[in-house]
Amino acid sequence: MSRIGRRPIPVPEAVTISMEGQDITVKGKKGELSFNIPETVSVTQDEQTLSVERHGDDKQSRTDHGMVRATIANMVHGVSQGFEKALEIKGVGYRAQTQGATLVLNLGYSNPINFDPPEGIELATDGPTKIFVRGIDRQKVGQVAANIRGLRPPEPYKGKGVRYAGEYVQIKAGKAGAQ
Repeated sequence: MSRIGRRPIPVPEAVTISMEGQDITVKGKKGELSFNIPETVSVTQDEQTLSVERHGDDKQSRTDHGMVRATIANMVHGVSQGFEKALEIKGVGYRAQTQGATLVLNLGYSNPINFDPPEGIELATDGPTKIFVRGIDRQKVGQVAANIRGLRPPEPYKGKGVRYAGEYVQIKAGKAGAQ
């Protein structure tokens, strides 16, 4: 049995959960998220906890068991506290700033890059080299952060580019030179 799927999901006081058939909706102070549960598992609610049970022991039921539990736990955490990813910019002349909701990035290209966030995602900067991606949907926050990092990933010779906060980039040695 899935170790993750077996664990109950604690639901804070400020979060309300409504289930209608195979659809589950989670509402909290930060917003509302919904998810369609696969037919191979079911979710039961008792007081302030949710538990996920699988119907069979086939491979699809086992994979859905842990995935559904993790997704619902992320939804509960997202609507109550939210998620955040931090990015750092390294390189001479590389910088970021916000203009309204748009993120303007100067990453060594001839023109600045204007990055418009999808709905439900907030972009913020702290100085010219720190970017914060915030939202209630963990998957969306991670994907937007990956898209921004993909605009100029860190290169291995000088380490210039956009990287996750705390990400280690191994620097390679350059040319040895003619002997």
